[in-house]
Amino acid sequence: MTALDLLYGTAPGRFLLRGLSRPGFSRMAGRLLDSRLSALAVGPYIRRHGVDMAQCPRDSFASFNDFFTRHLAPDARPVDPDPAALVSPCDGRLALWPIGPEGRFPVKGTAYTLAELLRDGALAERFAGGTLWLFRLCPEDYHRYIWPVDGVPGPAVTIPGVLHTVQPLERGQRPVYRENCREYCLIDADRAGPVVMMEVGALMVGKIVNLPAPDRAVRGAEKGWFAFGGSTVILITEKDAVRPLPAFAAAGGEETFVRQGQRVGTILPTASQSLRPQAQRK
Repeated sequence: MTALDLLYGTAPGRFLLRGLSRPGFSRMAGRLLDSRLSALAVGPYIRRHGVDMAQCPRDSFASFNDFFTRHLAPDARPVDPDPAALVSPCDGRLALWPIGPEGRFPVKGTAYTLAELLRDGALAERFAGGTLWLFRLCPEDYHRYIWPVDGVPGPAVTIPGVLHTVQPLERGQRPVYRENCREYCLIDADRAGPVVMMEVGALMVGKIVNLPAPDRAVRGAEKGWFAFGGSTVILITEKDAVRPLPAFAAAGGEETFVRQGQRVGTILPTASQSLRPQAQRK
C-alpha cells in the first residue's frame, strides 16, 4: 500500500489529511524548504527522482526551494516559432478533456463543470464545447511556466481552498480541481480568441508565484513558477479555436509527456474575435 493509499483510503489517513491539506501546513513546509539546512536534501532528491541537471547552469543551491525553482539554460526549452502554434506552458503530462455543451468535463472519473472550476458562470458559458488542456507536473519536472499565446492578460483571479495532491490515484478520489487553491487569468489572445490560463496548487505547493502581469503577454515569456511539489497548469480554449495535434487528440484523456514551448495545437482561422474592439488591437 502506497502513502497515497494510506492517506486517502483509510480512516486514520483521512483524519491526518485534514491537517496536511490545509494551506498553513504547506506554508510551514515552505519556510523549512527555504532554509539553508534544506540544501542538504538536494542531492538525494536528484538521485531519487532522476532529475536531469544537464541543462541547468548551476550546481550549487542556497536552499531546497532555490534548487526546485531553478532556471534552466536559456536555450533549454525552445518555443515553437510558428505564430499559429499553441505551445505547452510547462513541462508535464498533458491530457485533453472535451468540454460538454453545459460546461461539463470528466477528469479520472470525477465530473466537473467550468462554473465550478472558474467560480464564474458567465465566463464558463463562453467556453462550452471547447477544450480543457490539463498539464500535470511531477516532482522531477521543471516547475517554471510561460505564456502559451500572445495577447493581453486580464486581472488575476485567486480562488482559495485546500491543497490535495494531484497525483493520478488521488484525482479519482477527491474533486481536487474544485477544492484546491488556484489562480487564473483570461488572456485576450491575438489569434486564439479568449484563453483561460490557470495554476493549481497541490499538497506541499502552497505557493504559486506569478510575476506582475505585463500589458501584453509574449508567447514564451516566463509567467511564474511553483514552489516544491507537483502541480497543474490548465488552459481552456473555445470551441473551434485550437485543434490539438493528432498525437494528443487521439490520447482520449490519457497523459502524454510534453516539454515547455513544445507545440501542442494549431490555432484555427475559426477562432473567435478578440474581446477588445478591433481598433484597439496591436
